[in-house]
Amino acid sequence: MWYNDTMDKKTIILAVLAIIAIMNIAAFALMGHDKKCARLGKWRVPEKMLFLLTACFGGLGGVLGMKVFHHKTQHWYFKVFFPVLLIVQVVLLVVGTYLLVR
Repeated sequence: MWYNDTMDKKTIILAVLAIIAIMNIAAFALMGHDKKCARLGKWRVPEKMLFLLTACFGGLGGVLGMKVFHHKTQHWYFKVFFPVLLIVQVVLLVVGTYLLVR
């Protein structure tokens, strides 16, 4: 196996879920923060950072942030790539979980 013998599958799954939860919370919060900054005319979060967090398994947080805060919804690349990233991440998680528990 690719993982240490002392690590069990449950530990790996819990660690991955914790990382995914953190990335999604961060992506959601950053979308909200950027929307607030946009309204107040303050320093904005670079779009690269929003994409980076969303690409690093923060897809759900990014998509929900777009919907809840009505943020970046006029940019086609956000409307297209955020949901695509989410779908790719779900597929990777399903395949990874299957390979781990089979």
